[in-house]
Amino acid sequence: MDLGRLGVWYAADKLTPAEWSGFIKKVETLGYGTLWYSESRGFESMALGSFLLSQSATICIGSSIANIYARDAYASRQGLHTLSQISGDRFILGLGVSHIPLVEKVRGHTYTKPLSTMRNYLERIYEDGNDSDSWPIVLAALGPRMLALSAELTRGAVPYNVTPEHTARAKEILGPNKWLAVEQKVCLEASPTTARALGRGELERYLGLPNYRRCWLSLGFSEDDLDHGGSDRFIDAMVVSGSVDVIQPRAG
Repeated sequence: MDLGRLGVWYAADKLTPAEWSGFIKKVETLGYGTLWYSESRGFESMALGSFLLSQSATICIGSSIANIYARDAYASRQGLHTLSQISGDRFILGLGVSHIPLVEKVRGHTYTKPLSTMRNYLERIYEDGNDSDSWPIVLAALGPRMLALSAELTRGAVPYNVTPEHTARAKEILGPNKWLAVEQKVCLEASPTTARALGRGELERYLGLPNYRRCWLSLGFSEDDLDHGGSDRFIDAMVVSGSVDVIQPRAG
């Protein structure tokens, strides 16, 4: 499976099915290797993955991520194998522990320790799987211990809302033979003021989530950087903006 040098990430609930159909065809025509999609309050991950695979021919489709509290480990295993078989091995199962508000307030579960919960989940997925080392599973990993778990038990990691400094850290932990598909927000806008306003609008919903805040603090940002919509320094680090010539090197 070749994920390609560049992929596209998009929020699942921002498009209708008809819009998703046109979007995936456009992304595939442009030559991107993989399309990654989220799971939040709307579309269910496996069902949307099946639809996107049916609307495309060659591009890889990856969940980024499927919430492990949304289905038990065996259901995720079934979903991975079903989507892989019907698509000619074009599906990547990205898994994540999500966040307390989505897990407890939306889904009604109890949010437990992320690392041990994910390890147990993966062990259940792989149970009696003779070829499980090759299964296309990746983790939403921010901290060093979750990155190490990604390296130990999966094909790699799909970090979200991070900086190039985090990417360098992740590469070192994962090693040279693992997948590292990092989401990078981009804004094709020449005005820094306008770009920052757009960036703040996109990042606002993440600023209160403890998992992200801990990661950003570990990257050298202060609490002041993360309050009141985010400082200019924080927004500029998270969202690359400007012309194509400015954006392209940062995007990879």
